Amino acid sequence: MSPPQPDVVVVGAGLAGLLCATTLEGRGFTVEVIESSDGVGGRVRTDVIDGYRCDRGFQLLNPAYPAVKRFIDVPALEMGAFDAGVAVAGRRGLRVVADPLRAPTLLGKTLSSGYLNPLELARVARWAAPALGSVRRLLVSPDSELGTSLDRGKVTGRLRREILEPFLTGVLADSTGVTSANFTRLLLRSFLLGTPGVPAAGMVALPLQLAGRLVGQVRLGVRALEVRATSAGPVVRTDQGDVGATAVVVAADPVAAAGLLPIAAPRMKGLRTYWFSATQPPTALRLLLVDGGARRSGPVVNTAVMSHAAPSYAPAGRHLVQATTLAPDASDEKQVRRHLERIYGVSTTGWDLLVRHDIDAALPHQGPPLVHRRPVDLGDGLFVAGDHRDTASIQGALVSGRRAANAVTTRLRAGRRG
Repeated sequence: MSPPQPDVVVVGAGLAGLLCATTLEGRGFTVEVIESSDGVGGRVRTDVIDGYRCDRGFQLLNPAYPAVKRFIDVPALEMGAFDAGVAVAGRRGLRVVADPLRAPTLLGKTLSSGYLNPLELARVARWAAPALGSVRRLLVSPDSELGTSLDRGKVTGRLRREILEPFLTGVLADSTGVTSANFTRLLLRSFLLGTPGVPAAGMVALPLQLAGRLVGQVRLGVRALEVRATSAGPVVRTDQGDVGATAVVVAADPVAAAGLLPIAAPRMKGLRTYWFSATQPPTALRLLLVDGGARRSGPVVNTAVMSHAAPSYAPAGRHLVQATTLAPDASDEKQVRRHLERIYGVSTTGWDLLVRHDIDAALPHQGPPLVHRRPVDLGDGLFVAGDHRDTASIQGALVSGRRAANAVTTRLRAGRRG
């Protein structure tokens, strides 16, 4: 006897799919989650290699995200945080610019950094000011490409060239300045209101927490081949047979979702992350490091000693260093090591490469004008969730999962009343 048909099939066990599924189960619906890979998390995964926790691509969790506050038990993650600031590599070595309120011990280094030009600070503050105002107002305000917006704000000095642009290159996975300025301000808002970090068990702890709330199990290693609407309801054709339901939510990655549903695939941006083990830390700073001359000096867009923020990321007595470049990228490990030596001012000869993660589809491109809400109800019992339906962030993934669950709930309850 075949098992009863679930109310909802969720395709994809990333953050959006997991939150959608747990929300629907909490409302009394039966849900089946299928996932093509060998674990939950989607693009938020962690590999444990010889006792080192290497996230699949350098990622941070910002506890200031509203959806994280609402849906995630942050204390249970035992977060390790970086200091609120950035270290900039240049001809004079590493210079530090940090928030004096959240990182008071770095005040002296910040004052002596050479970056506290009053006019430049005022221009950057004026440009960023909308990030701390009304979010609704920011979302409907005129938008433009980031580079154009900074030019209009006369943000043209060293703060932009040596700190803001190198920092945002890694955050946005873009060095061309074509990302939406309003989206960039939204991200900066979260950095200004919260201090990002990583869970003690790695970023995978975030989806694992959501998956732990499910009543049913996620069916791993099940690949969706087709999603189609029929007169009896939507059907998912998988490599292990057909699964029918009253509603189907496709929460796969953006490219895979576009292959299953009548939606356009967004342009995706890539990142490549190298994970090195070291016996000695190359710096004592618990900061993200950027190269003030990154476009001329080498491929690394940011680097950090992860074990300073989260000692659990490395075995006792060892240290874990991440180095991220844009992808696609023609550079190799030797070029990355040379660049790291210029950034840190130490040799990397004794460092061991644990793994290199190539994430060719790390983030959907978010160009202007910012579209922060795309439809999740496609009709005929078909729904979609993912950061490509909201904003390209953990916040966007969680919000889209909740929105899809709300849309499914509305549709199913209306059907039951009918």
